[in-house]
Amino acid sequence: MTIMKNFDVEKYLQNGKDVYAQRENIEKLADKLSKNEYQNIVMIGIGGTWMEWYPIAEYLHHLSDFPVYLENAGELLVKKDINYLTNKSLVLTSSDSGDTKEIVAAVKYCNQKGIDVYGFTKNPESALGKLLKESINGSLAECENAYLMYFMLTLRIYQNWGYYKDYDRWADQMKQLYPNLLRFREEFEPRAQSIARKYYNAPLTMTVGSGMLWGETCMFSMCILEEMQWVRTRPVTSADFFHGALELVDDTLPVYLIKGEDEYRALDERVERFLPKHTNSFEVFDTKDFVFEGIDDDFRQICSPMIITSLLTDRLASWYQQYTGHDLNFRRYYRQFDY
Repeated sequence: MTIMKNFDVEKYLQNGKDVYAQRENIEKLADKLSKNEYQNIVMIGIGGTWMEWYPIAEYLHHLSDFPVYLENAGELLVKKDINYLTNKSLVLTSSDSGDTKEIVAAVKYCNQKGIDVYGFTKNPESALGKLLKESINGSLAECENAYLMYFMLTLRIYQNWGYYKDYDRWADQMKQLYPNLLRFREEFEPRAQSIARKYYNAPLTMTVGSGMLWGETCMFSMCILEEMQWVRTRPVTSADFFHGALELVDDTLPVYLIKGEDEYRALDERVERFLPKHTNSFEVFDTKDFVFEGIDDDFRQICSPMIITSLLTDRLASWYQQYTGHDLNFRRYYRQFDY
């Protein structure tokens, strides 16, 4: 077994059990919400929470043509044309701390319009917890926690609405999620150390991704490398890579290609064909390289963001910290004062 630096295996597996234990509460809420006649779903996030809601919205778009909107909380507060946000909207949001300013303000805005908001927060007594109509109270600190709980709520609702038939099989198999993600971490650990050692002090790093993994691509770029490591990055979609970003590619620029398993994979593969012809400084993170035990292949798209967060926002981030000497918990500006 690989020994991972700064990682408590027992704590992680217990965390997984605690998150999965929320299934009953989540399903109870989903069954209640399913009885309402909604006209659309509006998900509200900002920064990392917006990025975590992204694959949920992306996947739901595949299941039906029921309108699903993903809103940035900061933009929602200043937008003029949001006539789709009404008391017939199922509004969902989240904040681990429960005090993210833009999220709290967006929920207050909804409440003032007579719109109920449901969501997730670790602390039910937080500002957000007190504003939500109902909340699921569990830790969102690990991104896979958020993905699992968000998918549980939305896929259960979609099953009840007749848009998804595999919820029970999927949810039952998610008991095996955390042991699998632990194994993926262990498999990736030596490579994480090697990559961080090679590229931690690069003047600029490009992250490329698409589809179900676009949120995670931005998460690693902005929330990890920029916010937590002060490493300059350039996130770009695989489609847009060939419309500007490709001109930056040379051996001085590390390019991280995050390769998924949905219909956008063809776009990722196009980038993958380009890179070795023009640079030696690139890494491909392909979710297909990591094989689940006890989880069916038809659930891989749903689980793909969970794989990437295990590899990058956890293990690679941990090794960046070792080489930069910059504590992942230290911020210069974020939450340090009012702005």
